[in-house]
Amino acid sequence: MRNTISAQVLRKARLTRATGATGAVTLIQRFGSALNLNIHFHMLVLDGAYLSDTGEPRFRRIAAPRAAELQALVERLAERIGRSLERQGLLVRDAENDFLEFGPEAGGTMDDLIGHSITYRVAVGPRAGQKVFALQTVPARAAEPRPGVAQWAGFSLHAGLGVEADQRAKLERLARYVSRPPVAVERLALTAQGQVRYRLKTPYRDGTTHIVLEPLDFIARLAALVPPPRAHLTRYHGVFAPHAALRAAVTPAGRGSGAHRRAGTAENSTPRHVAMTWTRRLQRVFNIEIEQCVRCGGGRPSAGEPRQNDGLADTVRARGTRILAGAPLCTVRRYTRRQPNGRLSVISARYTRGWAERR
Repeated sequence: MRNTISAQVLRKARLTRATGATGAVTLIQRFGSALNLNIHFHMLVLDGAYLSDTGEPRFRRIAAPRAAELQALVERLAERIGRSLERQGLLVRDAENDFLEFGPEAGGTMDDLIGHSITYRVAVGPRAGQKVFALQTVPARAAEPRPGVAQWAGFSLHAGLGVEADQRAKLERLARYVSRPPVAVERLALTAQGQVRYRLKTPYRDGTTHIVLEPLDFIARLAALVPPPRAHLTRYHGVFAPHAALRAAVTPAGRGSGAHRRAGTAENSTPRHVAMTWTRRLQRVFNIEIEQCVRCGGGRPSAGEPRQNDGLADTVRARGTRILAGAPLCTVRRYTRRQPNGRLSVISARYTRGWAERR
């Protein structure tokens, strides 16, 4: 698939594999909006190619694909994917139909869960094999043509979203969307009967907005979404590949197999990479503000600021617990008390949720 799309980009840029190079990042997503197994690919593809036969790589941009080009591309992809499955013995074709062929080792418990997840059916319990219970709370709507989408033989290709070079916030939103986790906790709820109700991200055309699962079937659905061992779900291609010759020249970090060749140049056109601290990573990825107490809202001062718990260190260390620098006042009050002579003593040596840790 990646080779087919790269060839299309190079051909439109009037380059060949010997004179040009493109790049893409593929994120393999295994889930659909109803927590069903639906393996599909999200690709962030360069809208052009780099001229690789020159000293300094130059980017040649191409126009957005037209509807006819998308249709020809999805037909080519469907044919090549079908031939690849045939060579692997996974697809059998006859005069009228195509069907999957599994080996004798197939048919285990995990395969059964996967099959039910793909077909939107209950996997375990007394309703095994039946359709998942769905709630339709909005009127049904007719199918509407979507711009930038081509379909063929069950395959669909969407290429209707573009990001300019200076639209970094838009690029980040797109990258977050295609790398999102399978379960959105804010759309998950328990009914009064103890069932799991999950709200779809977008209503189906028939008006379905929620699915209702038994707890055991919900766990079975999650099990079907777990990827096989040692399967990378994020892959880098072309100039973004780890050992690509142009990677150091076209990425801000400047790292890659060609980095040593660029080290002797007079000036590096890309800024130096600045690594994130773990505090920023937690806040950026999981929205966890580790420098703020969840109980009192007190913050942890940065290096050089006055500490709120000065005078506690010796007493706390004697009891085997250390209050970290800048602990919120609620932690200080909870784990210490003031004696009649004015000295502070520790009243608890347990783990804390915030700023005290066991030595």
